[in-house]
Amino acid sequence: MAVRHLVRTLAGIGLAVACLAGAQRSSLAHPALWPAAASPAAMTDAATEARITTLMAGMSLAEKVGQTIQGDIGSMTPEDLRQYPLGSILAGGNSAPDGDDRAAPARWVALIDRYRAIALEPRPGHTPIPILFGIDAVHGHNNVVGATIFPHNIGLGAARDPDLIRRIGEATSEEVAATGGDWTFGPTLAVPRDERWGRTYEGYAEDPEVVRVYAGAMTLGLQGRLQPGKPLAAGRVVGSAKHFLADGGTLGGKDQGDASLAESDLIRLHAQGYPPAIDAGILTVMVSFSSWNGDKLAGNASLLTGVLKGRMGFRGFVVSDWNAHGQLPGCTTVSCPQAMNAGLDMYMAPDSWKGLFDNTLAQVKAEVIPVSRLDDAVRRILRVKIKAGLFDAPRPPLEGRFELLGAPAHRALAREAVRRSLVLLKNDGVLPIKASARVLVAGDGADDIGKASGGWTLTWQGTGNRNSDFPNGQSIYAGLAKAVAAGGGQAELAVDGAFKTRPDVAIVVFGENPYAEFQGDLADLEYQPGDKTDLALLRKLRAQGIPVVAVFLSGRPLWTNPEINAADAFVAAWLPGSEGGGVADVLVRRPDGAVNYDFTGRLSYSWPRRADQVPLNRGDRDYAPQFAYGYGLSYARPGQVGRLPEDPGKVAARINVDRYFVAGHAAAPWSLAVSGAASLKPVDAGAQENARQAQWSGQGALTVSGQPVDLSRQATGDMAVMLRFRVDQAPTAPVRMTLACGPGCGASLDVTSLFTVAATAANDAGSWRTVKIKLSCFRAGGANLAAVSSPFALATTGRFTLTFTDIRLASNEGDAICPGG
Repeated sequence: MAVRHLVRTLAGIGLAVACLAGAQRSSLAHPALWPAAASPAAMTDAATEARITTLMAGMSLAEKVGQTIQGDIGSMTPEDLRQYPLGSILAGGNSAPDGDDRAAPARWVALIDRYRAIALEPRPGHTPIPILFGIDAVHGHNNVVGATIFPHNIGLGAARDPDLIRRIGEATSEEVAATGGDWTFGPTLAVPRDERWGRTYEGYAEDPEVVRVYAGAMTLGLQGRLQPGKPLAAGRVVGSAKHFLADGGTLGGKDQGDASLAESDLIRLHAQGYPPAIDAGILTVMVSFSSWNGDKLAGNASLLTGVLKGRMGFRGFVVSDWNAHGQLPGCTTVSCPQAMNAGLDMYMAPDSWKGLFDNTLAQVKAEVIPVSRLDDAVRRILRVKIKAGLFDAPRPPLEGRFELLGAPAHRALAREAVRRSLVLLKNDGVLPIKASARVLVAGDGADDIGKASGGWTLTWQGTGNRNSDFPNGQSIYAGLAKAVAAGGGQAELAVDGAFKTRPDVAIVVFGENPYAEFQGDLADLEYQPGDKTDLALLRKLRAQGIPVVAVFLSGRPLWTNPEINAADAFVAAWLPGSEGGGVADVLVRRPDGAVNYDFTGRLSYSWPRRADQVPLNRGDRDYAPQFAYGYGLSYARPGQVGRLPEDPGKVAARINVDRYFVAGHAAAPWSLAVSGAASLKPVDAGAQENARQAQWSGQGALTVSGQPVDLSRQATGDMAVMLRFRVDQAPTAPVRMTLACGPGCGASLDVTSLFTVAATAANDAGSWRTVKIKLSCFRAGGANLAAVSSPFALATTGRFTLTFTDIRLASNEGDAICPGG
């Protein structure tokens, strides 16, 4: 009743009062100001609604509550559904069958089918309701080995082609359906306004004009057009417009931060993609982690109920992001009636589902959550399940058709998307390259499909991937080598630029390493501050009189003026994915000498003139980018780029929260020291003094320390402290690993077995191993992860010798553990 009263009140607020409230930066939305939309009538046809009514009449209160909660495969088993009848299961970015990110497609189908079978099995007092299985297929079916990996959205925005987006949605949905999935968490409709944000590459453009025309196209590609009384067509899956709202508008580009702006700007900039998606029939909407004017979106009734479900006429269901409900004031991850009362229909509770189920059930019984609100949420969820065809048997015909993963037609489409997304920033006549040329291909991105694919690829952060993980893919080097071989030329791969045969031209492929979400947040836009390795490579080759083509891989525009000056041509390739041949299609001529494909990509983000030029968006006052929004040269439209200024402006010192010991030294601002009966010396482990050997002769410690940093979000993402090591002498006394958060604060774990096993395993003594200890293990032990002063320390009282090459935070790729305490 309270929520319905709120909606009536909002609808009655006058326009003048609404404008005044918006100017005062209120977090109360005024629906009359917002664009109108409506879910298609086919979503709520009479037959569907009658079926829902019949289903709900037979459901218990507990079963209704269960429909509103989603658990993750990493934290619950199919058998758990017998006691907790949850409505949805997801595989988060680091979740996979049995924790194996390289699991074969058949294992995905088998796991999903086990959840389905238990949800539908006949049991006394149980209403069989199918589960809805969700997955982050955000640039193709990127969780599964062998799938087609499309360019990330930032590249697709440069293509300016809604039909291309629709076709990519269709191909993605087919590959998801082939492995048993029902639901993908896309399209992303963010409008990133500050490229320091680590999720910039998930947005199509800084301007809502691109998002507006892409939103409906991707919705129709994923879901098809809704039909009255019929489920989605075979091979189509449920989509989710995200993240409602202004996730790309946070201050300083901080992930999960606050968008402080007037309601008129919220509408003008960040809401424009939602009406087209709703009109096209999007079945779910995901709420953002972030806030608007200080209030978390997951608890904002005026936006969720008043605007989204009211003014915009959305009839599907609203789901939260990963445990986002726990960030609301007065809430925890296991208790948050405020979110449902505000309009949330399904909690994404990956590891908190059990406590949340118990508490939500109690809150409905106590009328803290009105039964009418619960019933509305359940009706919306069942509506989506019916439209998805989950109640229909047998399963859709595409399930198990693994030949669709990386199918030739899908790969051809991805290759087209790559060449359409490339943006030519500079060309002093070196491009296009003759197919008969001797080509040096250099840079650490040249033969690395994982780097070209970026985050959200097989794992959440996209790290640790090898070319063998993309059996249907082609690296940029492989594509270039094939193109020049066809014309009688030759390509030589030399990552460091040390060629054997002098080339006619060098193509250097370099850029950002993979990251996702907050791990990608930056203080400014300088590329490789303090470590100009790639710049040195470009300059070295050019100093030898070799024409240089720079192919830059990145999830956002970065200040690269020195790199642009050091190259004869500079191509913004974004994160192109698994089809590197698309780069060769544009860079290399056909064997007959004709241009193969011209550059057609145009910047969908403004390129900065200085590293401190943030935010930088078309229409800003004093807008002065290096390359403006919409810029893009081509062979048909050449242009001269003179020498660019190399002053980065006022740049801040980068805060290094995740690298502690790398490349033979402690990474600033961290220090590495020993105390007590422990010593430390440099040793070689494949490179000169790139490792350290720690030796204990009695009580002592090896410690990484520095100024306190906040690692609480990294723990939420299930990241881990990683150590790459070799045991030279087994420990004679217990060894403990500690994470400290100031005097008297921290947690210590017994890790003795990790080192004794490494030292005593048959035929394995002295070999290199990697161990990852979850940050959440230390949190459970009492550490305050918001103020970590020492992320790593090893201590023992006996004899022990250990050599190590790497200490850092790393993504949990199903291989992180909690050792015994």
